[in-house]
Amino acid sequence: MQRKLVAVDWGTSSLRGALIGSEGVVLEKRAFPQGILQVAHGQFQHVFEQRFGDWMAADTLCLVSGMAGSRQGWREAPYCPCPSGFEDIAQHLQWIEKDRIGIVPGLSTWNDDTPDVMRGEEIQIFGALTSQHIHSAQFVLPGTHSKWAHVVDGKIKAFKTFMTGEFYALLSQHSILAKTCLPDAPLKKEVFIEGVMQSQKPGGLLHHAFSARSLALFEKLNPAQSSSYISGLLIGEEIKSAKDERSEKLENQAPLFILGNGQLTQRYSFAMKALGLPATALADEVTWTGIWALAQHLYPQDFTQNFTLS
Repeated sequence: MQRKLVAVDWGTSSLRGALIGSEGVVLEKRAFPQGILQVAHGQFQHVFEQRFGDWMAADTLCLVSGMAGSRQGWREAPYCPCPSGFEDIAQHLQWIEKDRIGIVPGLSTWNDDTPDVMRGEEIQIFGALTSQHIHSAQFVLPGTHSKWAHVVDGKIKAFKTFMTGEFYALLSQHSILAKTCLPDAPLKKEVFIEGVMQSQKPGGLLHHAFSARSLALFEKLNPAQSSSYISGLLIGEEIKSAKDERSEKLENQAPLFILGNGQLTQRYSFAMKALGLPATALADEVTWTGIWALAQHLYPQDFTQNFTLS
């Protein structure tokens, strides 16, 4: 009988897992607001057993990706330097229990003389490569710290991080713009696109951000619209920076994919369409695809079926 797989994505603020049967089908999923910052030192094993212990039959394999492998997590899994593929990650797994519970390492790269890192996004990227049956592509992974990654011949060659989500929180909640902004207001697409297009004009983000203040003063933006405008400014600035670099690389013709949750993916899709940048959106469920593919790489005799997204 083939083994079952427990795939876990343990982030900074959330914990989610999927029980995947021997035929590559998700049998059950669970999610908790219990990221690594909510777990006391030395309590990771306890939390894991509390949340997923009933899934861990004697022959079950568990692979954990994300911030559980950071210094503040369950056990540090040192970064693999780029370029890295499945083989590199497989060789650097940190085993909590040998051949039973393993922590997936993150990746590191150097942009000029500055290091950059990711944890968890690499599994999503490999999952997307697997699900799309491709070996080379470019990916953007929206989030608090967005990633843009280049993949060539099945290896993540390089990537860059943009603190877009964090800057949105700072501007909309802790700056002068917070006086005229409702950070959680629903997206106003037309206003969002206005922000995206404004970001492409000369002046830079430090100048354009103040326009959210002046437009509000002249009653051109109300608080519900300001959040969409600021979001557009920041996402537009991110895309502008990444696109300028992308145009200089040979990988410019590689397909571009957006990986993430529905709301953020939608915003990036709107922005890229407005800027004439073709991209395909994929759900962040590719995390389970990536962990399943890693399990197949580690134990091909036990995980032989293709994964099925549910």
